[in-house]
Amino acid sequence: MSKGLKIVTIGGGSSYTPELIEGFINYYSELPVREIWLVDIEAGKQKLEIVGNLAKRMIEKAGLPIEIHLTLDRKKALKGADYVTTQLRVGQLAARALDEKIPLKHGVIGQETNGPGGLFKAFRTIPVILEIAREMEEVCPHAWLINFTNPAGMVTEAVLRHTKIKVIGLCNVPIGMERGVADLMKVDPSRVRIDFAGLNHMVYGLDVFVDGVSVKDQVIEMITDPDKAITMKNIHAMGWEPEFLRALNLFPCPYHNYYYKTGDVLAQELKDAEKGETRAEVVQRLEEGLFELYKNKELATKPPQLEERGGAYYSEAAVRLIYSIYTDKRDIQAVNTINHGAIEGIPYGSAVEVSCVITKDGPKPINVGKLPIAVRGLIQQIKSFERVAIDAAISGDYDSALLAMTINPLVPSDRVAKLILDEMLEAHKAFLPQFFDKKEESLS
Repeated sequence: MSKGLKIVTIGGGSSYTPELIEGFINYYSELPVREIWLVDIEAGKQKLEIVGNLAKRMIEKAGLPIEIHLTLDRKKALKGADYVTTQLRVGQLAARALDEKIPLKHGVIGQETNGPGGLFKAFRTIPVILEIAREMEEVCPHAWLINFTNPAGMVTEAVLRHTKIKVIGLCNVPIGMERGVADLMKVDPSRVRIDFAGLNHMVYGLDVFVDGVSVKDQVIEMITDPDKAITMKNIHAMGWEPEFLRALNLFPCPYHNYYYKTGDVLAQELKDAEKGETRAEVVQRLEEGLFELYKNKELATKPPQLEERGGAYYSEAAVRLIYSIYTDKRDIQAVNTINHGAIEGIPYGSAVEVSCVITKDGPKPINVGKLPIAVRGLIQQIKSFERVAIDAAISGDYDSALLAMTINPLVPSDRVAKLILDEMLEAHKAFLPQFFDKKEESLS
């Protein structure tokens, strides 16, 4: 590796890419990246060229000897890669809009990684990610796959269970929660550590430390104030009932709003949809503005407007993880990895999101044991949903898809599940080749 590292980013035309490039620039003195290949598909060619040219300007301004390559030839890009990052969206934002709007028609939350929307994003995404993993097995079998593509937990588990590739799933929620605590406590982020355990977008902070001293009680008390709630750009901040948080005695993540405040979130989503402000519609407008900025040949840095897109700390999380593997740093980070008993009650071979020691051989989960009884059942229910959903995504079996939809806690009944499933299968037909013939057979 003395000659430098080859990084391949699939979904390179994403608006997030400048974040990633900024991260590699900031870490260059310790992470000797030689070349970065940005890969996309024909439908994303224009965005790839716009983002790729900005990436080249950023590297030039930084004065670094990193080569930026743009290509639609994924297999060519993957050959000899050291690290592969995935940040793709099958069907682009138009598919996300359907994931949000169709469930809302049936009185169910529409969200890209939770409920019916998360299920269909998994259906569209998992076959594509598995295809990428098989190409990696052929042309870069020793590379690490760092998956940022949502739903990150299910995507990561599919690769863990069905390929030989070394994979780690990554989410910006844990690092965002740590940064949020740092802001609340008015300390440098390096002094904060949260012990995480759970699943992707269903992760809890078991304890919170500043300089190794637990401040969990203090932080829980602080976030009972709605003005101090730690949230994300894509999730409405609604605050928590103080008595609930004290009794829970855990640090919930922003996505727990969907499960503990289902009715409130649904009501807000319906209001947003009436105004043409579903998250997909908001992001589409944000992206249009971002890509206009990216076209500016004078722009050679990540614009601050990107922070409104969501995905804060993405580059820091992704590049920090790669750096820690490369240097065998053995620091602690929360990632999605295989459960071999770290969390009791979750099947072996499943993906869990848990604090890990990051080594040259990958993440080593910190043993958690049994989760608190108050959250154990919800996490097990979501994991059951994920396991069935992954199997359905691969097999294209209609009945399994209906089962997955029905057992998701955000879906009220099998009848509603079937209505949503049938409508979403039809809406996403172009991206679900594994399903459609079998669906028609089951309905005939």
